[in-house]
Amino acid sequence: MSRAIVVGSGAGGAMAARELQGGFDVTLLEAGRGFRPFLTKLSSIERLKPTGLLFDEREIQVMFPAMRVRKTEDRMVLINGRGLGGTTTIATGNGVRCDDALRSIGINLDKEFEELDREIPISAGHQARWRESTKRLYDLCRTMGLRPRPSPKMGDSARCKNCGHCVLGCPFGAKWDARKLVEEASGRGARVVEGAKVRRVRIKDGKALGVEVRIRGVVRFIPADLIVLAAGGLGTPLILEESGIACEQKLFVDPVLCVATTWKGALQNREISMPFIVQQHGYILAPYFDYLSFFFNKDWKFAADDTLSMMIKIADTNTGSISKGGIRKTLSDQDRGRLIEGVSVCYELFERIGANSQNHFLGTVNAGHPGGMLPLTKEDASTLHSNALPCNMYVADSSLFPSSPGNPPIFTIMALAKRISKLCLQQAA
Repeated sequence: MSRAIVVGSGAGGAMAARELQGGFDVTLLEAGRGFRPFLTKLSSIERLKPTGLLFDEREIQVMFPAMRVRKTEDRMVLINGRGLGGTTTIATGNGVRCDDALRSIGINLDKEFEELDREIPISAGHQARWRESTKRLYDLCRTMGLRPRPSPKMGDSARCKNCGHCVLGCPFGAKWDARKLVEEASGRGARVVEGAKVRRVRIKDGKALGVEVRIRGVVRFIPADLIVLAAGGLGTPLILEESGIACEQKLFVDPVLCVATTWKGALQNREISMPFIVQQHGYILAPYFDYLSFFFNKDWKFAADDTLSMMIKIADTNTGSISKGGIRKTLSDQDRGRLIEGVSVCYELFERIGANSQNHFLGTVNAGHPGGMLPLTKEDASTLHSNALPCNMYVADSSLFPSSPGNPPIFTIMALAKRISKLCLQQAA
């Protein structure tokens, strides 16, 4: 049987490993380790705020190794998951379809989305347990003509305890994440190797021969007939660079800014993250308790139980890059304009809910949906394969997105990885 190496166990990699196993003998390489949710009581960390010990967002990695935090040259905070399941373990579990840019270049994933709907439990059943603050915000958004929609969540909503820990790793197993796919791939015979950091792909005469990977401090070469890179929008470009394959300077990150106010008994810190979404032109709005800002931004001085927050997530311009030299990403005038517009809408919401305008404050600009540095084109629509890659090497993550979706991308990444896996199996048949 032909051998396949899949790099990364997040949405794209886990899906590719599961789909390919059987047609290929799959080895799944994950740079991180097994995921463990953050179980420290947040009240204990909250007590550290007045001490001044919480001064840099990167400190969270000491307490929560599954969350990797980096900063761009202009101090924007970038977050991604590190470990089995990738970023899906610390995402909000939204099963949102955001493939407009792919459709615009001729890529239709309807069949793959239909398959995902059958394979993954998705519902908005959480709406029955919304807290009063969420209900009020939802009704106000409807009154303002913003057309809010309850978020379709991947998982078992009946197991949700409204603990508010969605982005810290669900401790009750209510939220679906890509570890389920890893388990299925392993059950079918795939080998899963943790702590395996891929350095580069070895290429000769236009063909990928295998990968160089560091495991337990030792660099070794693993040969393969097929290689699928799914190390994420920040990881995959670095591997490609080391492999001698140039990416485009089109990094997007879906920047997030949370607008907050104090509202007695909001209890948003004990609510499901992003319970509903408002789609606007170029950005979305959603209720979201921003732990990063709460712990590290000095403006977030009110008690967690009494803090009400709305997320603004924008579809940013495709200008930026990551390389060995660092991450270069700045907000364009268009990006800033969208944030300003979102802030204005949030302020109106808070005023209508009865919050004191003197107590409104802004969070830290951060981002967790990087991609776009090997974007698909109309010429790639049938193959989903960039000409920059060897014939037996594919990318199966958000690096392929033609532009920023400005929406949770996990569901779309999985659909894309499904299609890519089908193409690989067809070629091997």
